[in-house]
Amino acid sequence: MKERRPQTVAVLGASPKPDRYACRAMQMLREFGHRAVPVNPAFDEVLGERCYDNIREVPKPIDTVTMYLGKARSDPLIDEIIAAQPRRIIMNPGAENADLAERAEADGIEVVEDCTLVMLQSGTF
Repeated sequence: MKERRPQTVAVLGASPKPDRYACRAMQMLREFGHRAVPVNPAFDEVLGERCYDNIREVPKPIDTVTMYLGKARSDPLIDEIIAAQPRRIIMNPGAENADLAERAEADGIEVVEDCTLVMLQSGTF
């Protein structure tokens, strides 16, 4: 059984657009009692939360990074994601990145390829 304590979750690729999974993840994370921190240089805020330009600016510690960026957009961010030292990285469908996964696991960071929305609803988050 997974622990149920509230987590700080950096949402890479966060969006204020309600039709985007990243927006739905922000909403659902909050509904489940987590602190969802949006990260996307394209927006000043998402769902009333300050949106950070990059993960380096997100207050630490970060429990989980949930990714809504494709490999081409996440490749340049590998070093800063690893440097943030999250306990876990969730690679949502379409956000898989084997290079990031390899580096993260070598650094002792758990990597999960799954959907944050499904994980929350099924109790596996």
